[in-house]
Amino acid sequence: MKRMLLAGALTVSFAGGVWAQTAEELANDTATPGDVLTYGMGQDQKRFSPLDQINVDNVSSLTPVWAYSLADTRGQENFPLIRNGVMYVTTHKATIALDAKTGKQLWKAEIEYPAETPRVACCGILNRGAALYDDKLFRTTLDAHVIALNPENGEEIWRTKAADYKPGYSFTVAPLVVNGVVIVGSSGAEYGTRGFIDGYDAQTGERLWRRHTIAAPGEPGGDTWPEGDAWQKGGGSAWLTGTYDPELDTVYWGTGNAGPWNAMVRPGDNLYVTSLLALNPKTGDIKWHYQFTPNDPFDYDGVNELVLAEIDGKKVVMQANRNGFFYVLDRTNGELLAANGFVEDINWAEKIDLETGRPVLTEVYHKAVSGEEYNLWPGPYGGKNWSPMSYSPDSNTVFINTNRYGATMKAIEPEYRAGTFYLAIELAWDYPEDHRGELRAIDPMTGDLKWSSPTDIPRYSGVMSTGGNLVFTGSLTGEFEAFNAETGDKLWEFNTGSGIIGQPMTWEMDGKQYVTVVNGLGGVYAIWGGDERLSNVSAGGSVWTFALPGSDS
Repeated sequence: MKRMLLAGALTVSFAGGVWAQTAEELANDTATPGDVLTYGMGQDQKRFSPLDQINVDNVSSLTPVWAYSLADTRGQENFPLIRNGVMYVTTHKATIALDAKTGKQLWKAEIEYPAETPRVACCGILNRGAALYDDKLFRTTLDAHVIALNPENGEEIWRTKAADYKPGYSFTVAPLVVNGVVIVGSSGAEYGTRGFIDGYDAQTGERLWRRHTIAAPGEPGGDTWPEGDAWQKGGGSAWLTGTYDPELDTVYWGTGNAGPWNAMVRPGDNLYVTSLLALNPKTGDIKWHYQFTPNDPFDYDGVNELVLAEIDGKKVVMQANRNGFFYVLDRTNGELLAANGFVEDINWAEKIDLETGRPVLTEVYHKAVSGEEYNLWPGPYGGKNWSPMSYSPDSNTVFINTNRYGATMKAIEPEYRAGTFYLAIELAWDYPEDHRGELRAIDPMTGDLKWSSPTDIPRYSGVMSTGGNLVFTGSLTGEFEAFNAETGDKLWEFNTGSGIIGQPMTWEMDGKQYVTVVNGLGGVYAIWGGDERLSNVSAGGSVWTFALPGSDS
């Protein structure tokens, strides 16, 4: 099968070495606002930019500079990259290079995969982005391959098959490159797979290591699974990109839910599902781990972004977990420093015990693991789903798109068939009569709420904050929004024509600040949420770029 096609490629000349991104450049990404070289605007994924040309005083004048159609009706959760005036965008079926200033296509490399692959993509046929390093552009494919492309023309350099998609494996993750190792994580926990995180040689595509997220018998953590083969179908996918601390030479990566959701068939903590893994990037060895939701019966993935920051003199790693608690850990050793609820109505646990690090469980959990029907808040989509948060070091504030709905659930007898859902659960959503989501500003150490912006339909877009005292995000009904980071007042919005589940980013060129977001309705809430109001929102993805009037476009 022909795997990659080039469409509309332009001949572009570059000075020698201009594309050779070094590990030092990637580590210093936040210091170079003209380039956005890493997923999340820095290996720490704060999604904060010090740029302040666009600010609270003038954001109301923000206007579109250009828009580029992705010619794709699937959902778009992409985070674009920019290098030397070229923007790189991915979809499930193409990798695209654009002139960042004009939006004109420079080249497009189309990707083909077997037609039956989408049946093992539970929650959206999409791709979250690429990675740059040493004259190569890296991405993953839905049928579980990792590929390297020439960033000048999109020609494929190497391709490595990570897994067979037929049992349920897929890739939607943007790679993380650390010192010549391309790191990716699998999707597929809903299909009874055994999740993994892989490291590949950036030059050759050779797999250097594999860290299974489910401990096997005889391995550390293997005794947290029952006897038998439950661990072989234990889930633990790793579908969101990790972060990296170059000083500690440590990668931080989150793992997903256990399989099946019926926890009665897998008694024990089930390491390393719903966990934070601190990894050696050269070997994949686990330096330390922390488990958020032991014996998870609720689909409380722990894959959400792991933001690195310095707070009160400590190097910390933070996560707004699906289970409703906001965790702050010392990233040098995994010590739990804080764990406060960031949403209301958490009913599965009273609190997180800071001494043991474990949740203090309620009757809801005990009903879940005894086969009774129960009402769960937050529901399986979590107090926060995948949509990345932003941390502003200027104000020590985290900005999070949160969910506000639950579910009535009951475990049922599991039935495993390779390549089909392996959930073993009955579920009905429990939606409130008023708003289903909020954009929230909280203090990461105390959980104190600074402000919130409710919305009838929850937001599933990423969040970005800037030195202009602004917070950017998007809605499922298509509005790209800017808020005052201090007060929460909405200052500006623009209807992009399709729902936004992508990730805002900002950059600078020729003295002008630009803001870019990818739209395109899709993702888990649009697919499975049953919200009839989204039936009037058009599909179809585009890249939108904005600037203040007078920008040279």
